[in-house]
Amino acid sequence: MDKLSPEQRHKNMAAIGSKNTKPEMIVRKGLWRRGFRYRLNSPRLPGHPDLVLKKYRTCIFVNGCFWHGHGVPLKIEKLKIENSECCKIPQTNREFWVAKIRRNQERDIEEQKRLAEMGWHCITIWECELKPSKRDETLKSLVYTLNKIWLEEHAVIGKPYPELEEEGGMLKAAEERE
Repeated sequence: MDKLSPEQRHKNMAAIGSKNTKPEMIVRKGLWRRGFRYRLNSPRLPGHPDLVLKKYRTCIFVNGCFWHGHGVPLKIEKLKIENSECCKIPQTNREFWVAKIRRNQERDIEEQKRLAEMGWHCITIWECELKPSKRDETLKSLVYTLNKIWLEEHAVIGKPYPELEEEGGMLKAAEERE
């Protein structure tokens, strides 16, 4: 049973913002300190990603475990949805919350598909991955992933090296001046 009245619960849930959340600020500060530059909540891209790194063609979504149903499978009967380790579905008004979380999950998948079709990479960071015990590991993994994306996008695969002319057993590096 809920310890708060419906009005108090409504007020608490309505006060939760979608921008500049604590997990988002942790990711932003971590990337900024490591030299990455980004744009916030791009209105031109589907889903308005939390961070957009144009140089890497990458969108980062920092998701709250409850609101996006972290660890909750999408393909389950309507009310038989189970709690996960970091997403506890409230017992009061359960049908509403299950439907809301399911809609959020479906919307997230659709937006990421649209971004991928546009040539963008999508990275999702979960709130529970930013707890102090996991934070450094998560940020290091994010930096590694961004660098790997950049290297793959800028690889010289398939481009042959220019052939060098040989002159008297020596490689000719430049034309001689006259």
